[in-house]
Amino acid sequence: MTKPPLDLYLAAPRGFCAGVDRAIKIVEMAIQKWGAPVYVRHEIVHNKFVVDSLKAQGAVFVEELTDCPDDRPVIFSAHGVPKSVPAAAEAREMIYVDATCPLVSKVHIEAERHSENGLQIIMIGHDGHPETIGTMGQLPDGEVLLVETVEDVATVDVRDPEQLAFVTQTTLSVDDTKDIVAALEARFPAIQGPHKEDICYATTNRQESVKAISAHIDALLVVGAPNSSNSRRLVEVGARNGCAYAQLVQRDTDIDWRALDGITSIGITAGASAPEVLVNEVIDAIKARYEVTVKEVETAKENVEFKVPRVLRVPG
Repeated sequence: MTKPPLDLYLAAPRGFCAGVDRAIKIVEMAIQKWGAPVYVRHEIVHNKFVVDSLKAQGAVFVEELTDCPDDRPVIFSAHGVPKSVPAAAEAREMIYVDATCPLVSKVHIEAERHSENGLQIIMIGHDGHPETIGTMGQLPDGEVLLVETVEDVATVDVRDPEQLAFVTQTTLSVDDTKDIVAALEARFPAIQGPHKEDICYATTNRQESVKAISAHIDALLVVGAPNSSNSRRLVEVGARNGCAYAQLVQRDTDIDWRALDGITSIGITAGASAPEVLVNEVIDAIKARYEVTVKEVETAKENVEFKVPRVLRVPG
């Protein structure tokens, strides 16, 4: 039977960012240095395939530091942790390695600097997300207030409207965040923002590449995990920019083929914690059903690289 023709638009950049790459390397290098098991507090990045492959190498994933023995190394995830976590590890004299993405650490430093200058912080982020918990946990309770929506801005209860600054989660929708920042600036004209926006280069680039292909496609498949904030934002960006159908898929087995019936063009991208092997798996599944013409649309080049912590680069 003849396969129907399909234009496949591959968004670039897609997939792993420098922070995710570094975090995975940290776990692998820790296992090489100290042997298995090495404990990891929370998923190192939000991707089951990555987590399972690290488990196979000897990583043990736990929810809290209390789940770790004193005598094995522990790694903190790329999303960042409250200050209380490394403090507790030090109190127990544990070996620990912080895999927090340097761009998340930048937000932590910003929040601390503003606080030292007497400012209360408003964080734009998702309640309960590990990155939000980590950033808010850099300062004492009440020093960081969370807003998730434009509506939240109207009701946030601040100590002094003249002494405020804002920071943001690094994986938010660029467009949504602009609206929330505008609402904050309208209500609190004196509020201070970051010198350079907190949303990371990888999140911004992946959203821009989805916008670039959206006009050409009937459907968008985003390879990523359901608990990955930046992957979910890519689905929203696709839908907002004219994709009649946008779906988040972890693997090729998640594709809803009935929803794709009759389409002639599909776009594919991947969240910052999704490996390219999963993108290729999805492409192969599509090629099995369609006569595919692949078109790569690149909107930015990425050459960012973050060093792993020194403790992993020195012997002993």
